[in-house]
Amino acid sequence: MVRLKPIQPLSNEILEEIGFTWHTDADGSKYIGEELIAISSQEAKAYYEAVNTLYDMYVEAAEHVIKNDLFFELGIPFNLVELIKKSWENDVHWHIYGRFDLAGGIDGKPIKLLEFNADTPTALFETAILQWALLKHNNLDESAQFNNVYEAITTNFKRLVTLFDNPEKFEEFYEGWKILFSSIEGNDEEEATTRLLQQMATDAGFATEFEFLQNVKFDDEGIYDANDNKFEYWFKLYPWEDIAIDEPELATTLTTIVKNQEAIVLNPAYTLLFQSKGMMKILCDLFPDSPYLLQTSFTPLEGIKQVEKPVFGREGANVKILDEHANVLEACEGPYDNFKKVYQEYVELPCDEHGNKYQAGVFFAYEACGLGYRRGKNAILENMSKFVAHIIEDA
Repeated sequence: MVRLKPIQPLSNEILEEIGFTWHTDADGSKYIGEELIAISSQEAKAYYEAVNTLYDMYVEAAEHVIKNDLFFELGIPFNLVELIKKSWENDVHWHIYGRFDLAGGIDGKPIKLLEFNADTPTALFETAILQWALLKHNNLDESAQFNNVYEAITTNFKRLVTLFDNPEKFEEFYEGWKILFSSIEGNDEEEATTRLLQQMATDAGFATEFEFLQNVKFDDEGIYDANDNKFEYWFKLYPWEDIAIDEPELATTLTTIVKNQEAIVLNPAYTLLFQSKGMMKILCDLFPDSPYLLQTSFTPLEGIKQVEKPVFGREGANVKILDEHANVLEACEGPYDNFKKVYQEYVELPCDEHGNKYQAGVFFAYEACGLGYRRGKNAILENMSKFVAHIIEDA
């Protein structure tokens, strides 16, 4: 059984003071859980080790996909293939952050990879900021978490300049390069997440600016804000696959910009390989004995309960749970049904005494750096699932 520790929640007023405005879901329920999940230091260490291992596996799998031209198998849009290859070839295209979604890790259940949100992961504000605020608000030990997300991503921004050298040498390498941060106007969560990342980059020592996506300008010679200032780096909280499908001219222009070394786009285009759930089939082929992987195929699995997922999708949309005869047991509607599907062995999520299910999310920024949980009533955790913080408590 998942161990829960009741806490005094943060009021909506306090949440809004710290910039967290999406605290109430459409049905009027609170998005942030009013308990902490108690985990052991050993469980925290196991998450850390699992995610570091999984990231190394993804890097090896991406190299395999590129060398063997398996882009179609992963559902990668053809107009991003050249850009993916280009970003993969040069270390200056640095992966800033991503989030692994995992089953298990608590209640005695083994850790299993569900997917990797490598390009545009959400729950960053919740994991990096709110968890600390909840501990402080309840007079608990603020260090009693697996959570150094803010520091890890800040340091990882420095590696854009130092690469594999010591990130503390940032000031020796830095030559005034600027990062433009962009999100869609009107989406509070995405704007707050992007501005949080901007603050991390500023703390790292970069000159930064923010511009809503619709105001950013592009040509073959670079990326500019509304005032025609040119930027060496552009961070966009906007999925690569959406650029490829909805903005094909932009995909072409960005390819030219990167080829000509006029700007570096974050997260890099190669993170779309990681983002594709088809990569989990490649991982199973390359690492058949890994304890972290669930059996995954591009065709329905025979004789076992399984989950059908589109290779690109979010918040459980267009996910189906199938029984061993491929009958639908549970399904969630959404806009991603046109994407190619993968079929992944079903695994039960840890539960509390009320039957709520918990899925771990572990952020990665050069190394595993922070844990948070999503909670839901149903087997498919959709956009009404809740965020639940954690605390490390050894018996």
